[in-house]
Amino acid sequence: MVSESEVSDRRLLRGARSRRLVTRRAADIASAEGLDGLSFGRLAEDLGLSKAGIQTLFRTKEQLQLATVAAAGEVFVEAVVRPSGDVAEGAARLRELIRRWLDYATEPVFPGGCFWGANLPEFDSRPGPVRDALARQHRDWTALIAREIGAAVEAGEVADLDPDLVAFQIVAVLEAANIALRLGDPSGIDKARRVADGLLGDDARPSGGQRTRKSR
Repeated sequence: MVSESEVSDRRLLRGARSRRLVTRRAADIASAEGLDGLSFGRLAEDLGLSKAGIQTLFRTKEQLQLATVAAAGEVFVEAVVRPSGDVAEGAARLRELIRRWLDYATEPVFPGGCFWGANLPEFDSRPGPVRDALARQHRDWTALIAREIGAAVEAGEVADLDPDLVAFQIVAVLEAANIALRLGDPSGIDKARRVADGLLGDDARPSGGQRTRKSR
C-alpha cells in the first residue's frame, strides 16, 4: 500500500518536472517575443498540458514571468558561467566567459538570442519584481566580468585597467553583437572579439609585462 507521504512526494516530483518543462519553454518564447508574450493558454497548447494545471503551478502571470527569469538564469549559468569555472581565474577565465557568451548568442541557446537582450529593454522603465529580477541578473553578470578583470590586473596579466569600467565596456559590446546577430549581421561577433582582444590582449599590457599602478 502506498503511503500518503509517498503520494505527496510523487505529486511534488511531478509538479517540479512540470514547472521545469513550462519555464524552459517560457524562456524560449520570451527570448523572441518578450516576457509579455507569455500566456498560460499558449504554454498549455505548446506543451500539451492543461491550462488549469499551469495556472495552479504559477497562480499569476507575474509569478510565471519571475519563474521564467529564474529558469533563464539557470540555463545561462550552465551554458556560460559554470563551464568557465574550470579555467584559471583572471585573463584566461575572462576570455573563456566571453567566448562562451558569444557561442551562447550565436548558436543560440535561446531561439531569440540573448534572453536579457530581449527583456531588459522591455522592463527597464517598469518598476516591479520582474524588473528587479532581470536587473539583479544583469548586475551579477557584469560583476563577474569585473571580478575576473580585477584578478587579471592583480596577476599582472593585463594593464592596470579599471575593472568596473572595462566590464561595462565588454558587456555593452556583447549586447551590441547580439543585436547585430538578430538583425542578420554576424560580423558583430568578430567585432566583439576584436574589441575584447584590444582591451585584454598583449597590446593592453605595459611594456616589459609589468603592471603599473594608476594614481589614486
